[in-house]
Amino acid sequence: MKRKAYRNSPAFVMLAWGSFLAFLALTIIGLATLKEPLMVKGYYLMGSIGLISSAFTVAKVVRDNQEDEERYNQMFRAKDVENIEE
Repeated sequence: MKRKAYRNSPAFVMLAWGSFLAFLALTIIGLATLKEPLMVKGYYLMGSIGLISSAFTVAKVVRDNQEDEERYNQMFRAKDVENIEE
């Protein structure tokens, strides 16, 4: 039976989620204690959420491009080996 292989160790996953939640909590605490009008707090909150979501998107795009490049190179390496053997 095949075992499912994960790319990241459980410790790394815990570190990633732990740091995300810690910085999210710090952002919320910072906004709650900020002595500015609600409009300014909302602006900072929207900026933070946009930055976080775009960071996830950029990370996924970079990873996907790298995987596609590896798959593309493997496909053409296999064709090159077939051409050399003929």
